[in-house]
Amino acid sequence: MNKKALSILMRARMKPNDRTNLSLSPIPLTNARSQMQQQQQNSLPNGSPGDGNSAPNDSGNSDREFKSVRASMHSAISMNKTEVLDDVLNNFSEGYLSLSRENRRKLLLVLAREYDLNRSQVRELIKQYLGLELPADKAQVSGSEDEGLFSSFYRVERNLRHALQPVYEVLFERLNTHPGGLRTLSILREDILSILTEENIASLRALDSYLMEKFITWLSPAALELHQITWDDPASLLEKIVAYEAVHPISNLLDLKRRLGIGRRCFGYLHPAIPGEPLIFIEVALLKDVAQTIQEVLWDSPPIPEGEATCALFYSISSTQPGLAGINLGKFLIKRVVTQVKREMPHISTFATLSPIPGFMSWLLSKLASQRLLAEGDNLSQPQAEGSSSTFYENILKPKEEEALMSLPKDIATGENGMDVMFNLLTSTSYKWIHSPELLSALKSPLMRLCARYLLQEKKRGKALDSVANFHLQNGAMVERINWMADRSDKGLSQSGGIMVNYVYRLDHIEEYAHSYFSNAEIHASSALHHWVDVTDTA
Repeated sequence: MNKKALSILMRARMKPNDRTNLSLSPIPLTNARSQMQQQQQNSLPNGSPGDGNSAPNDSGNSDREFKSVRASMHSAISMNKTEVLDDVLNNFSEGYLSLSRENRRKLLLVLAREYDLNRSQVRELIKQYLGLELPADKAQVSGSEDEGLFSSFYRVERNLRHALQPVYEVLFERLNTHPGGLRTLSILREDILSILTEENIASLRALDSYLMEKFITWLSPAALELHQITWDDPASLLEKIVAYEAVHPISNLLDLKRRLGIGRRCFGYLHPAIPGEPLIFIEVALLKDVAQTIQEVLWDSPPIPEGEATCALFYSISSTQPGLAGINLGKFLIKRVVTQVKREMPHISTFATLSPIPGFMSWLLSKLASQRLLAEGDNLSQPQAEGSSSTFYENILKPKEEEALMSLPKDIATGENGMDVMFNLLTSTSYKWIHSPELLSALKSPLMRLCARYLLQEKKRGKALDSVANFHLQNGAMVERINWMADRSDKGLSQSGGIMVNYVYRLDHIEEYAHSYFSNAEIHASSALHHWVDVTDTA
């Protein structure tokens, strides 16, 4: 596929302004793979394997395919003849990909339940272990006597370790060393995760946990190659960048060329088992100062000469493998890129991000909606208990913010109180508030303050509630600045009210900040961020 074909592909597949269906997560998982698979399936006759919509008269074929793939899976696990094992693994991989969604689910449940560990054997070994007698005084045992007394312990422990390995580990290990097997395992786990979002099946969750641990071992930084992606790379690789870019979708060929040109860098982690496709990639802008809006990164004036840059700004990080969700490849990628850029350009002194805040608007609207309901409940209860107030009611607006919102003209903003007005404005699908200086002025203070509160104070299990914040904080960054109207796209407005955040990686403090966040949930932030949050004033 040449670059001309890539250009045609982009014009056919990409819509410059359609940015509403893409995910925002620390390592965003796009629906690009499913879209590509759907396009392939659409080219197949109705009822073809893999479309998940076989006609009733094809049910016999579907059953035969399932039994065939199940048989090849069993052979792949139980067979010891290495000379034919590759063919068996090929048959399983190709057969699995041809199955319908329902048959994949059935096969995964068979794998999880029938190829699990032998618990009767585990229980018997535990009984044996508990029946062994420890020497009365281990300090007095040494040398050959020590070996004799503990040989029974070593033997049972070895057998117990072996018994605690599920049978399906054999399939995972064999696929991992088989050409194309890692990709098959990634797709397999993608299917597992999809099922688990709909059904909480304990055996399948155990299967997922075990496979994830395997991926973490196999995909250690030592096994990954850091590759700088340039315009000279094969068009097939560049197509992957277009398809999987999840934070700021690439709108056309000029956009792609700019992101790979002067003043920009793109790095990806490659694995030899999945050639030509980065597992994860990050985009970097070389700037004089830390950017405050995505506009100046993507579309503003030409890049500065690289020799004048003092800041490396990470503005997008995307995963290409949904099956690797939960495996923090981004942490290692950022550290490797920092080292690479610092080595090539010693004059770069600042490493920062311009990041989305994907959970902010969802949290804020939920907060506003719940407070409205509580206020309505209090109003209904007033005749019975004059002056009563719900314990859970909180006016999240400051007095001046309430006053500014309530003083807005009624023809552009309505509501019984400031939170009502704010809720009505922010839930407008036309986003009319961003085109009115008066509305922007009234909303800026509460939105910026509540965004700072969301980033610094709202927690889930002791960690930052926002997924992107949690990602960067656990990697050792600090929250430096929040930026008003930094992303005016529909996606930016719906996710975070247009606000974006700069995280900064201070090289001398990365490990310290990561440790304090992990150990004590401490979030390091600039004084400017703390300025927005006044925890003592709840009025």
